[in-house]
Amino acid sequence: MQPVPGNTLKIVLGLLLGLALGLMLWQLLPASAMAAELEVGQVRLEPCPVADAGSQSGMKRPVGASCYALRGEVLNPGRQSVVDTDVFALILDASGEPVLPNRTRVGSIGDVPPGRSAFALRLAVPAGTPGPFQVRKVRARGFSSPVRMRAGPDDEKLPLEEALG
Repeated sequence: MQPVPGNTLKIVLGLLLGLALGLMLWQLLPASAMAAELEVGQVRLEPCPVADAGSQSGMKRPVGASCYALRGEVLNPGRQSVVDTDVFALILDASGEPVLPNRTRVGSIGDVPPGRSAFALRLAVPAGTPGPFQVRKVRARGFSSPVRMRAGPDDEKLPLEEALG
C-alpha cells in the first residue's frame, strides 16, 4: 500500500468532517421540521352535488370551470395528530393529459387525528375537459406541529369549507 499524498489526505479528511458535521446538524433539527407521509386510499373524483354552493349550477357554460370533489380516506398510523396536511395528486383527463397542469398539490385537509379519517377537497376543473378522469399518485403530507398561522377558536370557516364536509 502506497502512502496517500498530503493534498488527497486533506481532501478526504475535509469530506469526512463535512459529512460528520452534516449528520450532527440533521440530528439537531426539530422533529416538527420533518414532514410525515400519510397513507391515502379509496380516492374518487366526482362532480359536486347540485345543491353544493361550489357547483354554481347557474353558471353552466362552455367557458369557466366545473366543480368536482376529490374524496377519500387518509390513515395516520401515529399516536399524535398530523397538522397542516396537504394532499397531492395527478389528475388526468380521458386523453391522459393533466387536468391541473403544473400543479400536484390539490389542497389542504388541515389536521388529521390518529387512525382513519375521511376527507373531501373541492377542485375547479376547466369546463369542457373530457372525462372520465383518472386520479393517480395520491399522497398526503403533514407535520407534527403547525407550520402556518393557525385559525383561532373564534374564527369562522368559510361556507364552502363547511358545506363540502
